[in-house]
Amino acid sequence: MIELINIHKTFGKVQALQGVNLKAKAGTIHGVIGENGAGKSTLMKVLTGFITKTGGTILHNSVEIVCNSPADATRMGIGMLYQEPLDFPQLSVIDNFMAGADDFSPAQQRTTLAKLCDTFGFSLLPESRLEELTVGERQQLELMRLIRNGTKILILDEPTAGISEKQQELLFTALQTLKDDGATILLVSHKLEEVTSLCDTVTVLRQGKVVGEQHRPFQRDDLLKAMFDTLPEHNSPPEKKNNGSPVLEFNAVCSTVGRSGLKEISIDIHAGEVVGMAGVDGSGQSVFLKTSIGLLQPESGNISRLGQPPNISFGKKSRKTVFLPADRLSEGLFPGLNVREHHILATGNSVFLTSQKGLKKSQQAIDAYSIRGNPDTMIEDLSGGNQQRLLLSLIPDEVQLILMENPTRGLDVQSAAWTWKHLHKRLADNGAIVFASPDLEEIMEQATRVLVFYNGEILLDKPTDKTTYQEISRAITGQISKSPSHS
Repeated sequence: MIELINIHKTFGKVQALQGVNLKAKAGTIHGVIGENGAGKSTLMKVLTGFITKTGGTILHNSVEIVCNSPADATRMGIGMLYQEPLDFPQLSVIDNFMAGADDFSPAQQRTTLAKLCDTFGFSLLPESRLEELTVGERQQLELMRLIRNGTKILILDEPTAGISEKQQELLFTALQTLKDDGATILLVSHKLEEVTSLCDTVTVLRQGKVVGEQHRPFQRDDLLKAMFDTLPEHNSPPEKKNNGSPVLEFNAVCSTVGRSGLKEISIDIHAGEVVGMAGVDGSGQSVFLKTSIGLLQPESGNISRLGQPPNISFGKKSRKTVFLPADRLSEGLFPGLNVREHHILATGNSVFLTSQKGLKKSQQAIDAYSIRGNPDTMIEDLSGGNQQRLLLSLIPDEVQLILMENPTRGLDVQSAAWTWKHLHKRLADNGAIVFASPDLEEIMEQATRVLVFYNGEILLDKPTDKTTYQEISRAITGQISKSPSHS
């Protein structure tokens, strides 16, 4: 059992945690929910020794413990599975599994890995390079490494963000196995469906305080009311616009990048469309987006963007196309820089940085996009939702094509609704939005058209009002024949 008593944490004048009390019993799954910036991640980092608490007490089996570092937490059997796996992409699966092991014996570690894979139904090849794995598979590897290290108090931070439905099922089964073995599991999530289906108890945080706790069976509306001052709005589906001229054209595009690559993709995306892409991780969606923006080059075929001749560089039209990656912190923003400095860089017309440069523009963006911070707030100190708001504030006014990977990954219901409300406002009459998401409900609610990728091909291409969840699910698992492209 783990018990947090009157936990406080301040960052300067900001009170991130204000007297939090939480008790999680052995053999249970305890949910921790709240909107972005509520203090969930901060509380978990205090428990794992990643940051030091300002005040309060932590008890483990009724004995006070002090975690001044993650190493202290590991010795006490406390481990955390982060949203972004802590691994080494350049190394192999077995090399990553051996990291931190007391017994640095490759033969013994291979045996241990094989046994854990068999126990939890995972399929990981020891010699595979980690960069070839999906996020879900990297999570599986990290989970087994934590178990190998003797973790008895397991913390998971948004564990299903950006992973496929099949990988979620494997993860949930593994958690139930660990629970039955007596582990204490703390699940931080914004998805009420998975929290209410998995957890025995749920604690709700808001603005650094505990504002509610429920035991199974849960009342969803009461949890939402505890999370937010007002209940989140349900977005109406986007208005169907008459298709304009093509803004993105793929003609027989092939690529061997990634697990599936792209196989003879021919498709047109028109102005006025919001296109949602579904599929198991590694089926081609990410390669499609990165090829669309020019981060990857195809082996064959032609790509036209915004009416430009095929396969030429963006040039002066580069500000008319933007790409928002799933990994906001590592790929979309610059760790070590503050909010103001990001707005200066986004204008592209400043070489030297001064204390006042960009201050007015940054403050205007903070107010307009409701970013919880100030111009001098470091990017690492923003919550996931506020990092996403910052990314949106950096989109140029003249943009015509917005490309996104998992746009609401790790966001709570209210932040996700705000994000889409803003994106639909930004959709110009001569522009389009293309996004990949593992959440079928998000695609059906926000997109006017759905593409389902399977093994590097587009198996389904239909308007969202002309298809069903069942048809999309069948396409994701390859159970339908390839349909003709919709244009």
